[in-house]
Amino acid sequence: MSKFILALDQGTTSSRAIVFDRAGAVVAAAQKEFTQFFPQPGWVEHDAQEIWGTQVGVAQEALTRAGLRAADVAAIGITNQRETVVIWERASGRPIHRAIVWQDRRTAPLCDSLRAAGHEATFQAKTGLVLDAYFSGTKVAWLLDHVPGARQQAERGELAFGTMDSWLTYNLTGGELHITDASNASRTLLFNIHTGDWDDELLALLNIPRAVLPQVRASSEVYGETAEGLLGARVPIAGIAGDQQAATFGQACLKRGMAKNTYGTGCFLLMNTAQEAVTSQHRLLTTVAWRLGQQLTYALEGSVFTAGATVQWLRDGLGIIRESGDVEALAASVENSGGVTLVPAFAGLGAPYWDPHARGTMLGLTRGTTAAHIARAALEGVTMQVAEVLAAMEQDVSSQGSPALTELRVDGGGSRNDLMMQLQADIVGVPVVRPKITETTALGAAYLAGLAVGYWQDAGEIAAQWQEDRTFEPRTTADERGHRMERWGRAVLRAKDWAQEDVSLTGKGAE
Repeated sequence: MSKFILALDQGTTSSRAIVFDRAGAVVAAAQKEFTQFFPQPGWVEHDAQEIWGTQVGVAQEALTRAGLRAADVAAIGITNQRETVVIWERASGRPIHRAIVWQDRRTAPLCDSLRAAGHEATFQAKTGLVLDAYFSGTKVAWLLDHVPGARQQAERGELAFGTMDSWLTYNLTGGELHITDASNASRTLLFNIHTGDWDDELLALLNIPRAVLPQVRASSEVYGETAEGLLGARVPIAGIAGDQQAATFGQACLKRGMAKNTYGTGCFLLMNTAQEAVTSQHRLLTTVAWRLGQQLTYALEGSVFTAGATVQWLRDGLGIIRESGDVEALAASVENSGGVTLVPAFAGLGAPYWDPHARGTMLGLTRGTTAAHIARAALEGVTMQVAEVLAAMEQDVSSQGSPALTELRVDGGGSRNDLMMQLQADIVGVPVVRPKITETTALGAAYLAGLAVGYWQDAGEIAAQWQEDRTFEPRTTADERGHRMERWGRAVLRAKDWAQEDVSLTGKGAE
């Protein structure tokens, strides 16, 4: 059977489509960037219609490049930037506002007020998340409160809310389906990860009517088919997972204690905790990894908000590199960062700090500082954040009796940077292993879709396909790592609460 799987990978800066074969190899791919909107400092928006246009466009382009027709596709899997929110009119399918992106900080004051009112423990216990502007729920509340007439429309059941998986599925099926999967639902602040359903108490706290919510489905099942005439043949849509959960599945981290880190716009470290929703003592997230049938698999997650976006800043903001790929050669042209430390807190700090008021900070500059030193400090800043998250994660799982991590599997665009992967191994002190296929986010979505239609038989077949490309062994001592992390900690202290200080000094905020 010469069928293939089409994965739609809707990311933060681009939409991609990848065709996979039965061996999990890439047959063809297409990618298109879309517009980033920054209406105010700390605000980030996308045009949901533009995203849909780019996503369906690259789907058709990938099939053309592979020499295939839609009839050759066994199933479509969807993976997506997670907490980004779009609300649209059910009747017209038109969004009522630009999508509010996961990086957006406009709802930090709402989170602060909910925290002050004593609700943080409730959210954390039910959702496994911290009360932060990163997640979808407060963005939905903001849209209902700030778009004229939106709340009334929502109460009448005229509006639909979704993360990007919901938006794509709605459009792919010609408006037939308004669904999400458990992994995406678990990132909204509205979903109880223990009951596996939307939570009325949380909805009430954010004043969000149930009528706007999608139906929660498994991460691997046949949901429906593409609309007549869209791709040339009707294709089953059979897998959905948030990008980081999909990458975990694509990395074959299918057993308890296995962990991966994805280097994309941000960095996301996930560790499979099987059927146990481990509560973190270090402000990591407890999240749904995926749902197969009725069984939920959980993961611990640490989020670094700014990783690849730091390299984009070097390119677009500072202009010290022409292409993102140039950063490795520039950073490798010096032996060290020359004493420069860069804390890339451009959108606040994620785990384990969860400080929306932190801002990017560069320390240790001298007249001898060059662009190469700054580039190297930027790569080190990404790896330092990952090291902090991994250390917190290991402490959490060791308290539960799980064995220590023996390797860190890596993927995403940044994982192709050999220098950064070596720096990562040096600072975490365990081997960093890169697979032959680094497109694991899309691959995970493909695996989930393929399982649902019998293209692959079971998880064992998927695990057997994972192949190592290169292992980066640590080259530093424990003392060296300790010294570097101590200096990093001092730099983070200077970055924390920076925008909050602006409020006290000027009466205005950066939010």
